[in-house]
Amino acid sequence: MRRFFLVLICSLAAGVAHAQERLAPNADIESTIQNQLEAFLLDDVEVAWQFASPNIQRLFRTPENFGRMVEGGYPMVWRPADVEFVDLQTLGGVTVQRVQVIDRAGRAHILAYQMIETEAGWLINGVQLLRAPGIGV
Repeated sequence: MRRFFLVLICSLAAGVAHAQERLAPNADIESTIQNQLEAFLLDDVEVAWQFASPNIQRLFRTPENFGRMVEGGYPMVWRPADVEFVDLQTLGGVTVQRVQVIDRAGRAHILAYQMIETEAGWLINGVQLLRAPGIGV
């Protein structure tokens, strides 16, 4: 399941990588991501699920499935020690918020959050783990 999710995100990113525009920070996007991260810290997958797009919800079907995938596949998201919003970009019309997450072991991870705007506000449509700089404790 995680592999399918990663392939989906990678193919979207590869297909639109030709056009890139940096955007001004967006407080609503940052808030969506931050709220989901806080829900994971509290083991509240029901709340974290609310910040996932309909596509992600269809893919995982239940908050519990989604939570298991994040906990097992993205431990730095499940239990971040520190979070910093790097930049917001559009890649061929796709909005991507890059986020640096420091895990509990002090390792840095750069994540690309694909965001979609819905009637309910900004939602997370996928997360891709990017190469992080050689930072660590």
